[in-house]
Amino acid sequence: MKPEVVNKCVGFIGAGVMGSALIKSLLFSQVKAEQICVSEKISERADEIAAIYKVNLRSIAEIGQSCDVIFLAVKPQDLGSTLEELSKNLKPEALLISIAAGKTIKFIEDKLAQKNPVVRVIPNTPAQIGKGVSAISPGTSASNDDLTLTKNLLASTGLVIEIPESQQDAVAALSGSGPAYFFNFIEAIVKGATELGLSQELATQLAIGTIVGSAAMLQESGLDAATLRKNVTSPNGTTAAALKVFSDSNLEKTVTDAMSAARKRSQELA
Repeated sequence: MKPEVVNKCVGFIGAGVMGSALIKSLLFSQVKAEQICVSEKISERADEIAAIYKVNLRSIAEIGQSCDVIFLAVKPQDLGSTLEELSKNLKPEALLISIAAGKTIKFIEDKLAQKNPVVRVIPNTPAQIGKGVSAISPGTSASNDDLTLTKNLLASTGLVIEIPESQQDAVAALSGSGPAYFFNFIEAIVKGATELGLSQELATQLAIGTIVGSAAMLQESGLDAATLRKNVTSPNGTTAAALKVFSDSNLEKTVTDAMSAARKRSQELA
């Protein structure tokens, strides 16, 4: 465990999919269950989280009074009211780490009664298995120590990169929403394979194996995606026939339009 994390009280306000993924990741490598306090407004969800992870259930006020680091993991539309309640009971040195999509650092800082350090993070769900990507941006009061602590807390989730906040909406459209694009593509591949006569089980097995191997090849070969695509595409072969359909359907524009829509929605949530 990193020395900066030892004996820190880590609070989570909100324990949805992403919040619980981060809790699971922290428990796996760095933080003990007794160090984590969780406030979740849906009682059934709160009981489930407590039962699974053995963490402490606390009110927002109690988390503000006792925690050194607080993850803001509520829905964007709930962040304003959450901050108003938290600000009344917040230790001045507590670090706030926001994973609320679209909500700017300024939005958070303007809701606080004092100048707490704030770090904005765009994570993604593979964090729960240590294969995630998190992009972090510091607020006006965040020090290098605050950034180091944030990176250490997120280290077990996967890749952590620091970016200007101006790039957060673009990152949300890429890695934040990216797992859903990937899963949607796998759904389409499996459906296509079943229509060609393969069973659902076999199609799923082959699709996963193909994607995992291809991703590993991209990561380990040192070659870019375009080169690897060309290497597997023989002139007038089966791959070329398939890729021509993608090209004729303007796949690149479809993906760009989808990512632009995601970025626009992230900006709207601000």
